[in-house]
Amino acid sequence: MPAVEKRTEGQSAYLRLREAILKGELLPGQRLVEKELSERYGLGRAAIRTALARLEQEGLVDSEPYRGAWVRAIGEEEALEILEARMALECLVARHAARKATAADVERLRGILREMERRLAEGDLLGMSELNRTLHQTLVDIAGHRTAARLIEALRAQGVRHQFRTILVPGRAQQSLAEHRRIVEAVAAHDEAEAERAMRAHLEGVTAALRQTQGGLP
Repeated sequence: MPAVEKRTEGQSAYLRLREAILKGELLPGQRLVEKELSERYGLGRAAIRTALARLEQEGLVDSEPYRGAWVRAIGEEEALEILEARMALECLVARHAARKATAADVERLRGILREMERRLAEGDLLGMSELNRTLHQTLVDIAGHRTAARLIEALRAQGVRHQFRTILVPGRAQQSLAEHRRIVEAVAAHDEAEAERAMRAHLEGVTAALRQTQGGLP
């Protein structure tokens, strides 16, 4: 029983620290001191240490002997490389989703699109960006490609701090919505080739928008 409790605390530490990094509560370059994190989150230092090691494997944390650990800062060029790698995997996912999507899956995707439209009309661009992630994750779920899903999740985690920049580029939100609509309609039509083309066009648009933000928001 104690071993199970330890694993549970370690998992909790991992999830809480990961969320804090992805949400920007722990900032790039910020030192991650075990004692401080233990007190802040009410978790044991052993669990924190295990979580930091796991986050380092994911590329979210860096560490060096005698210097400790800190939140890894991902530069613009690396963020673009991450997008390039994601493109290959998400095009694969789009193909599989188009092949496997049921009527219920398509309605779920269209429901997300409707919510994106509502957020855009309200000017809630960051909310729309969150729904963008939801739509992509839904496509991954529909595709059922476990290896691609695992790799995409790791890449998204590393690049997530850059994703909110792109939606703020003038005109990008409207373009993004149109790109997602094209993907969903291709999936609905079970057109695998068009789904792949649409996904590639979308991520090329994201890449172009990210390049525009270089030197912009932190």
